[in-house]
Amino acid sequence: MLLTRASEYALLSLNAIRKSDKPVGAEQLAMELNIPKSFLAKILQSLAKADILESRRGAAGGFTLSRDISEISVNSIIHAAEGKAPAVFNCFEHADTCPNGAVGTCVISPFLANFQRKIDDFLDGLMLSDIF
Repeated sequence: MLLTRASEYALLSLNAIRKSDKPVGAEQLAMELNIPKSFLAKILQSLAKADILESRRGAAGGFTLSRDISEISVNSIIHAAEGKAPAVFNCFEHADTCPNGAVGTCVISPFLANFQRKIDDFLDGLMLSDIF
């Protein structure tokens, strides 16, 4: 599960918001990006809770970036959009998700944990400015 539609929609929305010179509403974004409004609204609220977006109410309201795109990590975006940290493998973390029930004795568990750390480090260092 590294990226789902939620992460994709979050990145597309952030790109549209960063290009706008005024706050952008969820309805406008949903129409522009052809994304279901209710799903997008939840994603945008999650991004606002994570301090990636600022939400403004009122007639001239909408969403703006909370800071420069060079200060927003892709890891934080994915985490906010998905509601959890991005994981390539999660079988080494929980006994109930291990297909062999071998948590603690699995011979590939150290490899998977190391691989996940490398992914996390990469996504922490990848900023929104590196994409757009």
